[in-house]
Amino acid sequence: MNDTPRIRTVLSCTLLAVTVTAGASACSGSDGHPLSERAYDAADQLTVSAPADGAKADPDKPLEITAKGGDGRITDVTATDASGHHLAGELTADGRRWRSTAALAAGARYTVRVATEDEDGAPGARTFTFETAPAKRALTVTFGPEAGTYGVGQPITAELSLPVKDRSARAVVERALKVRSTPAVEGAWYWVDDKKLHFRPKEYWPAGAHVSVTGNLDGLKVGDKLYGGASKPLKLTIGDRIEAVADAGAHQMTVKRNGEVINTMPVTTGKPGFSTRNGIKVVLGKEYYVRMRGTSIGIAEGSSDSYDLPVYYATRVTWSGEYVHAAPWSVGSQGVENVSHGCVGMSTENAAWFYETVRPGDIVRVVNSIGDTMDTFGNGFGDWNMEWDKWRQGSALVEAAGNPVAPTEKARLRPSI
Repeated sequence: MNDTPRIRTVLSCTLLAVTVTAGASACSGSDGHPLSERAYDAADQLTVSAPADGAKADPDKPLEITAKGGDGRITDVTATDASGHHLAGELTADGRRWRSTAALAAGARYTVRVATEDEDGAPGARTFTFETAPAKRALTVTFGPEAGTYGVGQPITAELSLPVKDRSARAVVERALKVRSTPAVEGAWYWVDDKKLHFRPKEYWPAGAHVSVTGNLDGLKVGDKLYGGASKPLKLTIGDRIEAVADAGAHQMTVKRNGEVINTMPVTTGKPGFSTRNGIKVVLGKEYYVRMRGTSIGIAEGSSDSYDLPVYYATRVTWSGEYVHAAPWSVGSQGVENVSHGCVGMSTENAAWFYETVRPGDIVRVVNSIGDTMDTFGNGFGDWNMEWDKWRQGSALVEAAGNPVAPTEKARLRPSI
């Protein structure tokens, strides 16, 4: 009588072990296998498409695992690469074949664990590893700008080593380009052309933010026989929010730091025919001395508009030659009228102060000029002149997006005064 419950318990456990499939557990040992039996080596009952002689598998071909004969079946397959990424796959209803449904990574090492059961329900197992061949064409990405501290308007750039035109391939690339900010921001990539992307937040970066950029493309299948390569990550720090507003109508510039006015200066901007571009520009760099010549922007030598001048404390805002700089020759016009050839001119003292105050990535906005609006791309960073909703349409991940706006031809890298 005292033994009956014990016998009944053992019998119940044995019956249950027979009825559950591998991977489930009712009464099991510490290794996860049913107490009634250990998993047998199923190597002889499986056919695997991956080469077993040390050769590297073609990443363009799926991984297939097939049960031999008709007495057993596959119950589960887990395939992971060295980074822990799982390879998705499908098992047929009869358990005869498992096939990967996601692309294999190039130049990767996979560990595959297969669970089986025979006609009596006894569990089997096989574990094997294989490597895929490296990509014949590797798509790499170079991030910009260089690591350092920048202003709140600094976009992130991504230069691809090969053109990517197909929208689905662009989506693969874009998902792999990760931008993280502390504090967090809402932002998006924009495809400027087939090889270049810009990332900007919806609003300016928060002052003091820390930004990291990574490209998780290595080994990732992008398109037909095209795989991603390794990329160097980027880290940026965002400084104070410096914004300079040059009012071409009032002939003055107001500079704010974190929302508070820290200086107001008389300036001169472009005269008719050479009007300064309106809109938001981003400081590209600073040059203590620049030689500026009218011939560099198409002004004939000897004409009334011709000039050849040494210019100091020059802060560049466009590639075509717009600067904020010292213009001691026009001090009498500063605060009164616009007499420059497109630059924002000010006294040497004010230009030196501005030069020392700003850094690349800071904002210079021109208002009330009769000039055109700053180009979004191709002549510096005019990214902030595009409305956010339109900017998002330049992302390959926005389903309703059409073709990205074509970039303008890169302007002449010449200075104007």
